[in-house]
Amino acid sequence: MTDQDLHAGLIGAPGSRRELNTPVLVIDRPALERNIVRMAEFAASKGVKLRPHAKTHKSVDIARLQIAAGAVGLCCAKIGEAEALAEGGVSTGLLITSPVVSASAVARLIALNAVTTDLMVVADNPVNVAALGQAAATAGKLLKVVIDLDPGIHRTGVASPEAAVALLQAIQAQPGLIYAGLQCYCGMQQHIENFADRKANLEDRGAYIRSVIEALTAAGGPPPIVSGSGTGSHRIDAELNIFTEFQVGSYVFMDGQYLVCDIAGDGADESPYEASLLIDARVVSANTPGMVTVDAGFKALSTDAEPPSVVGGAPAGSRYFFMGDEHGAILPPPGTTPPGLDDRVILGAPHCDPTVNLYDTYHVVDGDTLVALWPVSARGRSR
Repeated sequence: MTDQDLHAGLIGAPGSRRELNTPVLVIDRPALERNIVRMAEFAASKGVKLRPHAKTHKSVDIARLQIAAGAVGLCCAKIGEAEALAEGGVSTGLLITSPVVSASAVARLIALNAVTTDLMVVADNPVNVAALGQAAATAGKLLKVVIDLDPGIHRTGVASPEAAVALLQAIQAQPGLIYAGLQCYCGMQQHIENFADRKANLEDRGAYIRSVIEALTAAGGPPPIVSGSGTGSHRIDAELNIFTEFQVGSYVFMDGQYLVCDIAGDGADESPYEASLLIDARVVSANTPGMVTVDAGFKALSTDAEPPSVVGGAPAGSRYFFMGDEHGAILPPPGTTPPGLDDRVILGAPHCDPTVNLYDTYHVVDGDTLVALWPVSARGRSR
């Protein structure tokens, strides 16, 4: 049965969250909306536009909330995510942040360009630029291309100011293409927990990005947009005055990796953004003294970060341990009483992006009431 079959009848019923079939992906809607508004207000106060990254949530519904709050469009890691958003009516200002290279992928990109407005794609190789230019010219609609700059990760992007200028010239040589700007996402710096250390790293990268902007400008191609930044760096990037727009993503959910970071550097104990993404699990076995087993394991939670935090349904200080594909253990502190059979345990997402991709549906709650079911629109759309 689908989530719609199982849970649509619970929408609006007081206390209906407790009746959900677990494990289940939950959004605290008031917290989500506060996060979206806070980021939008911050960006506006700094004169920076928002093009949030949809790879975090993969959701048409959340994308609409972000646009309603002022976002100029959405970033997408892959064509499949952009296609899913466009199919749901979010079809303006999409930026595909990974190179699109194969012939079949380029054909999909050109088809998507035909039915969207202001679609952009990054590139880092003149051969790819030539293929994009030929395809766009043949289709008869100009395609916007953004130069992707490697910040030092060596994943994608041109690796020097000289390479950026060469790519600019390659783009300008293609009648079917429009040079749209520069992208640089400093991913390695996002999760540096200490604010001062993170700031020092970003200032170093900022100087490098400026050198590339200066080289492009000297070559006659000042970038119309400079797109980048992230949840962990946006407070610092806003003061560096490099980016014209932010690609922030995880701020909507605030997973365990970001919650341990000093985001604002203001000495506050709490993040300016709230944990809005949760996983509800249920105790299915309680036969071992001092621990219980819940129905959420490797198939319900990402495993590329620390195990999920236990945020409700068990004594404070309880810990979660993976117990296989389908199960996890909850160990409460000594001297406390573990939850009982069939009790609900609420877990915090360890890494939101891959956790979201394990589910078909967001179960949107307000307090303890299910208020909506939102599809994870781009689940599995990784091509």
